[in-house]
Formats: sequence, C-alpha cells, structure tokens
Amino acid sequence: MHTGTTTTMRTPRTALSTAMIVAGLTFQAPILADSHGGNWEPGGEDIGYQIDGEAFEGYLSSADGDSRGTVLVIHDWDGIDDYERKRADMIAAMGFDAFAVDLYGDGNRPQETGAKKAETERLYKDRERMQALTLGGLEFAREQGVAEKTVIMGYCFGGAVVLEAARNGLVDQALGYATFHGGLGTPEGQSWSAPDAPLLIAHGGADSMISMNDVATLSGELEDVGATYTIEVYSGAPHAFTVFGTGAYQERADKQSWTAFTRLLDEVF
Repeated sequence: MHTGTTTTMRTPRTALSTAMIVAGLTFQAPILADSHGGNWEPGGEDIGYQIDGEAFEGYLSSADGDSRGTVLVIHDWDGIDDYERKRADMIAAMGFDAFAVDLYGDGNRPQETGAKKAETERLYKDRERMQALTLGGLEFAREQGVAEKTVIMGYCFGGAVVLEAARNGLVDQALGYATFHGGLGTPEGQSWSAPDAPLLIAHGGADSMISMNDVATLSGELEDVGATYTIEVYSGAPHAFTVFGTGAYQERADKQSWTAFTRLLDEVF
C-alpha cells in the first residue's frame, strides 16, 4: 500500500510547563481538566494523505522534546474532531508523537446520528477496509518520521478498531493497546490468538450500550489465549464517559482511565 501526502500549515504548539512533562502522573489531572476549556488551541496539525488514491485527513501532534514513541489515536463515530485533537495534544505533552488516523475520508465528519451509524456500519461490514485504513494511516505517520514502536488507542467505535488490530496482529512493533468505552465484541469469522502486546480495556459500569456480559465474554476469550490484559470498570460511568462537555462525561472515570493509560505507556515504552 502506497500513500501520498498533502500537508496543511502547522499550528504552533502552545507552550507547556517542562515541570508538568517531567512529573508525569502527578500533573495529569490538571492537564486533563484544562484541555477542554475555552482557551485550548491545537498544538499539532491537520495533515492530508492518500491511501490507494483516496484522500484522508489525520492529525499529527509531535512530542514535546525527544519522542518516547508513537501513539496511534483512533476516532469515535464522529470522525476526527477537536476531541481527538485534544487527546493527541495531551499525549504529545507526555513526550510521545500522536497521530489521529482518519477512517472516514477527507471532509467526511458525520453530524447526525444516522450518518454516524452508517459510517461505522460500513466499516464493520468491511473489515478488510477497516484494517487497511488503520494500517495505511499508521504507515503514513511513520513516513513523517514518528517512531516505529507504537501503542494503539481508541474511543467508542475506535476502541472496536483497536481490538480489530490486536486480534489480527495488524501492526508491526505494536507495544500495547487501549480502548475507552469501546465496542468489545468479536465479529463472526474472527477469533483471538495471543496478542503480541498487553491490552487495557476501560469500561463504564453504567454503560447501556456495551454490557458487562460483553466485558465478561471478552475476558473469557482473552483468558483462553493467554493474553496479558487489564479491564477497569468505573462505577456509575455511562457510555462515552471520557467525552468532554457532554452529559455522559464523568470526571472521576476519565481521570482514572487516563491514569491507567499513562501507566501502560510507562510500562511498555
């Protein structure tokens, strides 16, 4: 698969305290709390690329200082918006290159519920395309100079894509996987083999879309293949509990899941 590129103008990174970056977990809560305020400005760049002649637009946020590695961010069912951009900037502030991959196509950012469902269903029904676009976006990011060693993380629909990558050993030099309120089911025709890296599954105990039965089923599948995984369940947290500024947002669960994710990064890099 070959990718071509079209790059937009870079937006200067907002200066961040070196002490925050060095201190790590101690400062994650303030960074998280500030990131969805009105003063946030993108620290990375929207960047165009092509996969097999089809146009996409991701978001690249480079590490503050020397990069510790790469985090591939997979968007929820809205497509890439400021939520993924903010998360990528938060990751960059911890010393990682972050690339939010586009699985929908340049300019395709559905707003209505029906359109969002249609986009996710299109990829759920075409797993080969889902995998190709995930891998193609990462290959493009690596062409831009990000580190080969990679952790893959995603939200909601993006969490299901993360598990798709983990089940199929899709990414070379994958060091870890993380899903936040993501889809957990194994599709018909697929099964788990032992993943090549540890998994973190962050789930809301009050999620009405993805049940605790789904959590238990996934746990059983991972146990059967001897996977290394951690499942955290946050009481009272609904689906989409990390999404800033929405009725579903639960600050406690968001901070706890981000701390778990930070711990994973520290362990694997």
